[in-house]
Amino acid sequence: MEPVDVAFALVGVGALLAGILPRVLERRPLSMPIAFLGLGMLVFLLPIGLPTPDPLAYPTVTTHLTEIGVIVALMGAGLKIDRPLSWSRWSSTWRLLAIAMPLCIAAVAVLGWWWAGLVPAAALLLGAALAPTDPVLASDVQVGEPTDVEDSEDEVRFALTSEAGLNDGLAFPFVYAAIAIATTSLAPADWMAHWFTVDVLYKVAIGVGGGLLIGWLLGTLFFRAPSELRLARHAEGFLALAATFLAYGLVEVVGGYGFLAVFVAARAIRAAERTHEFHSVLHDFAEQIERLLTVLLLLLFGGAVIGGLLAPLTWSAAAVGLALVFVLRPLIGWLSLRGAPGRRPSTGSSRCSASAASARSTTWPTPPRRPTSRRRS
Repeated sequence: MEPVDVAFALVGVGALLAGILPRVLERRPLSMPIAFLGLGMLVFLLPIGLPTPDPLAYPTVTTHLTEIGVIVALMGAGLKIDRPLSWSRWSSTWRLLAIAMPLCIAAVAVLGWWWAGLVPAAALLLGAALAPTDPVLASDVQVGEPTDVEDSEDEVRFALTSEAGLNDGLAFPFVYAAIAIATTSLAPADWMAHWFTVDVLYKVAIGVGGGLLIGWLLGTLFFRAPSELRLARHAEGFLALAATFLAYGLVEVVGGYGFLAVFVAARAIRAAERTHEFHSVLHDFAEQIERLLTVLLLLLFGGAVIGGLLAPLTWSAAAVGLALVFVLRPLIGWLSLRGAPGRRPSTGSSRCSASAASARSTTWPTPPRRPTSRRRS
């Protein structure tokens, strides 16, 4: 039995299950990522000769695979939000970004330093890595596919989707702060000025500005170009990948935050012609690619866990993770959304705010698909 043949069969089974499981698991307290993680652990336990997928042994491949998964998810998240961008209508998002995320980073950093025994730079890096809502693993609690109804989205789902689209890019300044502390010293005078001007102001500005420019140019090409060049007429979904890689690659080349640029570009494309059915084509293709990449990564991660990836994990570090999921994120999310738009549900109201802050650990029913406008160019 050749391992490569087994790998092909495993990928095929995973792709098939990626189409089946979302329907089977709908309205059940089990998410697709957990199911595929368990499947990966089970498969790599079998004596069939599969090599251990150790991410530490292949850091470059691991980095780029996860990178692609995240940016494709960010494009899909940006395309499916119906609500136009504004200060007041996105107030829940700004609360989660400006209050919840920094507080979560600070709380995890303090716990990592005080409880888990990490040095300050490593503790801050841990907080920056764990605090943002993951746009891939949180997909089960996000809004549905694009429609032409601007204000029909559930407030909590909207807040999770929009925050997940922005916080990966906005968490990078904290990552660079941890790197600066590790390479210089803990004294702010040694790194604060460069960090604030370059890692905060410049890279965020380039990420937002580059995303807006690329999204505007692509939106013009998709919807307003001369008839023979108007790409929306052909309804080719793979153009979602073109938009994703262009936004990410070009902004990274000039030193900006590519994750931020991809989400902003998606919002700019959506704003170019809000009710066109081509948005659904782009979103559906991005969602399918995202699901396939998620399946692949989770299967490999399951195998890595079986291979001993988590062996160095200490009980104190595990306690920090549990505190983040079950205490810090629910509490900080609840506090940050006090007074935000939306209404309290009739039952389980205390769980609503907690779920907004712990999207990784909670699975909500996927909202039913709503009809989209059939407008064509």
